[in-house]
This record gives sequence, C-alpha cells and structure tokens, in this order.
Amino acid sequence: MMSRVSDELGAHVSASGGVQFAPERAAEIAVNNIQLFTKQPSRWAEPKIEQETADAFRAAREEYEIRFAGAHDSYLINLSSPDKRLWRMSQRCFQGELERCCLLGLDFMVTHPGNATDGNESAGLERNARGVAESLKAVQGGTQILLELTAGSGTSVGATFENLQSIIEQIPEDQQHRLGICFDTCHAYSAGYDLVNDYDSVWVRFDEVIGLERLGLIHMNDSKHPFESRKDRHENIGQGTLGPEPFQRIMLDERLGHVPKILETPKGDEGNTADIANLDLLRRFRASA
Repeated sequence: MMSRVSDELGAHVSASGGVQFAPERAAEIAVNNIQLFTKQPSRWAEPKIEQETADAFRAAREEYEIRFAGAHDSYLINLSSPDKRLWRMSQRCFQGELERCCLLGLDFMVTHPGNATDGNESAGLERNARGVAESLKAVQGGTQILLELTAGSGTSVGATFENLQSIIEQIPEDQQHRLGICFDTCHAYSAGYDLVNDYDSVWVRFDEVIGLERLGLIHMNDSKHPFESRKDRHENIGQGTLGPEPFQRIMLDERLGHVPKILETPKGDEGNTADIANLDLLRRFRASA
C-alpha cells in the first residue's frame, strides 16, 4: 500500500465484489477521495445494498480516511427523454441510485442530464428537473446531486452552463441546496469552453451563470478529440488535445483549491499504475508554483 497523500485529488475506483472494498482500493493509489458505481452502470437491474454492506463501507471509509466519496449514476438514465415509459424507468432508476447513495452516506451523486430526443431542449430540461425533483422529495439524506456538464453530442442537454442553471432553477427552492455541478474538463472543452486559450473567461462565465459556490466536483480528464468536437472520449492528463497547461492552471487556481478533483482517465492494461502516474503529474503541476 502506498503512502497516503492528503489532498483534494482522487479517482474513480472499482466496486467489484462490493462497494465496501472501494476505500481500500483508494488507499492503493494514495488518495482520500473516490467515485464509484453502486450498480452495474449499463444495466437496469436495481440491486439492494444490505445494511451490513453499508456498515462495512462506512467502516472502511473511516479506516482508510476517505474524506470525499460519491457515485456516478447509471448510463441508461435519461430524465430528459420525451418517451414516457423510458422517462419513468429512468426516474425510478435515478431514485434507486440516490437511495443507495444515502444509505452509504455518500457525499455526492454525479448524473448526466440526458437526451431530449425530440429535439426540444427546453422541454428536455423541464423533464429532467421534474425527475430530479421527484427523487429528492422521495429520498431524504445528505447526498448532493451533481449535474455534470456534458460534451453536447447529438440531442444531449447539459452542455452549457445555462442548461445546468435552468435545471437548478426548476427544482423547488427548498431542495436547491441539494444540487451542485460536476465540471468535466474533457466535456467542457468538447462543448466549446476553451480551457486552453481562454481559461479565465471560462471560470468567469461559470461564476456569472451558476456561481462558483455550486461547483462540487471537477472530473480531471484530457480529451482525445479537438475543441468543440462534441465528442466524449477521455485521455490521460497532458496527452490529449487540452495538453498539460489547463490542468496545471486548475491545480494552481486558488478559487478551485477546495474542490475535489477526480480522475476518470483511461486505465487500459495498467490499472492502478495509470492512475498513479496521472495523480503524480497533477501533484507535480501544483509543486511547480
């Protein structure tokens, strides 16, 4: 097991064999912050997490000193869908994800806003907000829902700060404190937010439209595709089209110092070795100041 480095960096880790093993896997790559799946993300099946498993996860989280832990919801969920059957399936799945997160005591649950396949973006945003609001009303707990900025491919919604703010504004005011934003660097660049050539303006715009106080998480991913490609393909830090500079600036940006930063970079055949290399590079960026 590696010597632990206490900072805001982390990674998406495997929950294979049970979520209770995820904290130990975080220790193997020397991080205090993790993201995981509470179920297989490409299946509708809704597993039940027993109290014994939840207790084991909480104990492991304490043992391995995990400060910030959360989940990414199912890739099948589409709360922006105009299809009533798919929308209801998505809402039930989303609610199930939130229930598991609250049972485990997770700090956050990241969700993609989905696809308005009828081409009606505003209606898609309203449908998404309605599904989120239903779930928040049904599930009480401390887990915060983080709306993830998307790359903007096809009919997806959520590729602009305005889209994300629209969803938040359509949630009942007494529930809005349970919402935040996950900013994915790959998605942002692909969607048209130029972190390479206009870094400061991106964050000024974020603060103007949403407010930096809503920023709950940054997914640290380079991109395999060019600026404004609308494509979501992650690359290792500094090896994609963003290159190293935006990541160095994020690591040195005092406004973002408290925000957890989670890797979703390719592991390939290297597994933990790939995560460790990316984490080491990010730490070197900060040390270069």
